Formats: sequence, C-alpha cells, structure tokens
Amino acid sequence: MGDETMTDQAERPVVLVVEDEALTIMDLADVLEAAGYQALQSASAERALGLLETRGDIVALITDVELSGRIDGFALARSAAQSRPGLPIVIVSGRAKADPDLIPAGARFVARPCGGDDILDVLTGLMANRG
Repeated sequence: MGDETMTDQAERPVVLVVEDEALTIMDLADVLEAAGYQALQSASAERALGLLETRGDIVALITDVELSGRIDGFALARSAAQSRPGLPIVIVSGRAKADPDLIPAGARFVARPCGGDDILDVLTGLMANRG
C-alpha cells in the first residue's frame, strides 16, 4: 500500500508554493493537495529559484510578495517567467499592490484577504488557459 501512495503522489502535478508564514503555507498546501496537486513548499525565493532549476516536474508557481531573504515574490515571479516561459504564476499579497511593471506577462495577482480556495480558482484558470 505504501508504494501506491508514492506512485499516486509522483503522478500528481507539482505546484511550488513560496511563503514564509508557516500556517499560511500549510493551509494553502492542504487546499492544493485536496485538489489533486502535490505542493512543494519553500520559505524563500532563493530556495525556490534553485527548485525551479532542478525540478522539471514543477507545473506552476504560487508566491507571496513579502518573503524572507533578499528576493521578493515579484522578482521571483519575473525570474521564473524568464527561465520557464509559460509557467502559470500566481502572486499573492496583503500589502503590496498589483503593479503591472512588476508582474510578468501572464501571471495573476491575488490580493489578500483571500482563502486557499480563491488562490486555487485562479491557479485552475491559469492551468486551463495554458498551452
């Protein structure tokens, strides 16, 4: 039975979730897992960039704007869009405003307060329009 669980997880689309608030990232990961995704969690943009370079199975990125470290979510999103064209990207923030100059083409901005289901809805829309 353990092998089936590992196989099921390996077949689930991997979404990279970048958030430095522990409860927020866990809640969002739970919503994604319940929707059939595998949530790969990172607390910093620097680590996330490394994961994007080494993990070709990542199919989408969800990032907060304010992160620990030197790179914020806007810069992470731009780097991800440049290195992985067509990657669905959702940027979330409760403080920063949606600045078109900072958001890569095709990415979506979601303002907090919002729930994990709201973020999932935006991600689902981006995934459906991909191609």
